[in-house]
Amino acid sequence: MKLLQHYFPDLSEVQIQQFSALESLYVHWNAQINVISRKDTEHFYERHVLHSLAIAKVHSFLPGSQILDIGTGGGFPGIPLAILFPDVQFHLVDSIGKKIKVVQEVASSLGMQNVTASHARAETIKDRYDFIISRAVTQMPVFLTWVKGKSAKKNLHSLKNGVLYLKGGDLTEELSGLKYPVKEFSISDFFKEEFFETKKVVYVQLVP
Repeated sequence: MKLLQHYFPDLSEVQIQQFSALESLYVHWNAQINVISRKDTEHFYERHVLHSLAIAKVHSFLPGSQILDIGTGGGFPGIPLAILFPDVQFHLVDSIGKKIKVVQEVASSLGMQNVTASHARAETIKDRYDFIISRAVTQMPVFLTWVKGKSAKKNLHSLKNGVLYLKGGDLTEELSGLKYPVKEFSISDFFKEEFFETKKVVYVQLVP
């Protein structure tokens, strides 16, 4: 939590309480349903919460925005971002029902009113969203086929509607053939921990 408050010093009391409760909730649920790597549990705030919040260092979502988290697993990056942006609506989707049960239980335990969770494949989602977020579920060209037609046509933000994607390593080849405007942001520019050295937030603009 000290790490979190260092990088996000303006958290409200409610947000601090919710973030503080996350670790014990995930330890509890992870013992029953493996949603995060066992070796990462001791670095929970760094490797899961702070990593998710790197998206917020690239872009702030306006109140009333609609965000879709594809392949959320146990709720990352959606749950930490939903705590940070309580006036934004988050729809968390995963094809594995057990993981969505964890998301629902965590959101319920924290009293979060801005999170809905669906056990579904990405392709079956019919609504449109301002931004689509995810954490390294597949190669970007494949991911873009999953989210085709899911971006709202009206841009509400200075950053035009599209994808904000957490990914690591050299992405030159993976991103080279995309027909959309792309920008990479190095997370090490925001967070100084060694874990983030090769991590990126990739923005793909889907709406003109």
